[in-house]
Amino acid sequence: MSLPRLALAVIGDEIGPSLDEMISFCSEHEVRRLDMRTVDGKNLLGLSLEQGSLIARRLEKEGLSVPTFVSPLLKWAAPGKGSEGGTVDFAFDPADCPADDPLVHAFDMATVFGAEKIRVFSHLRYPGYRPADLIGRFERLADLGLTYSIAVEIENEPVCNIGSITDLSDFFTALAEATDPNPMPPQLKPLVDIGNAWAIGKPPSDAEIAHLAPLVDLMHLKDRDTTAKRTVPFGDGDIPWAAELTRLLTAVAGAPRPVREIHASIETHCPQDGRNATARSVAGLRRIAAEIGVEVV
Repeated sequence: MSLPRLALAVIGDEIGPSLDEMISFCSEHEVRRLDMRTVDGKNLLGLSLEQGSLIARRLEKEGLSVPTFVSPLLKWAAPGKGSEGGTVDFAFDPADCPADDPLVHAFDMATVFGAEKIRVFSHLRYPGYRPADLIGRFERLADLGLTYSIAVEIENEPVCNIGSITDLSDFFTALAEATDPNPMPPQLKPLVDIGNAWAIGKPPSDAEIAHLAPLVDLMHLKDRDTTAKRTVPFGDGDIPWAAELTRLLTAVAGAPRPVREIHASIETHCPQDGRNATARSVAGLRRIAAEIGVEVV
């Protein structure tokens, strides 16, 4: 059984804040895909579509594609809810969105960049959360995904209600139950971040990976020094990535309708040395993929 190939992407601002830094890195390291989140410290969701278009045209001119708009959608408190606190990386206040509806603006911005996918969260974690709480909100996101022909990628993020792969699996179970006997909205996908799960001491189980694998078409990649409790370049840490990638890709390949390609996006999370750490991460992914017999494109 051949495993799906990995379509390498890098989240642009993990390299550096400026567009010039992102572009020069891609040229130097033969990367053709940039997943976009911020430019010069400004989140794309806070920019006008005209501002976004200027950035998109520059990337297109340089021959770079943007598979995913790495948006901050729902990385804020749910209506009428607080949060359990904790540092929120790349926090975004929806009041800073220039449009009346941040959800619609996000999909418009994704379209400007030609993105096939949009990353979303699950609101900041609050006491008493249940997976069913999110069904209504994600039904609307699924409708927008259908309208715009964009996949809605739900990421597990420790500060949010869906923080682990376990939480992600539980949500998709609740979604299946809520939509039964109809099929689940095909626009909703699990964006598996195995590094995030390891960071909170909850590595995914075989059952959870098997449950989510038939829906997976995107993953974020980062590594962890579990003793020092810090993120390190991909391939330099303690997460057994050869085993994790083999397990996930084998489960994807064994699905009823297997995809041939998974988008593998480097989310370095080493801001103290972003460019060098991202270069090491790209090299680490290529090395590990070669070890397990997976093609990186």
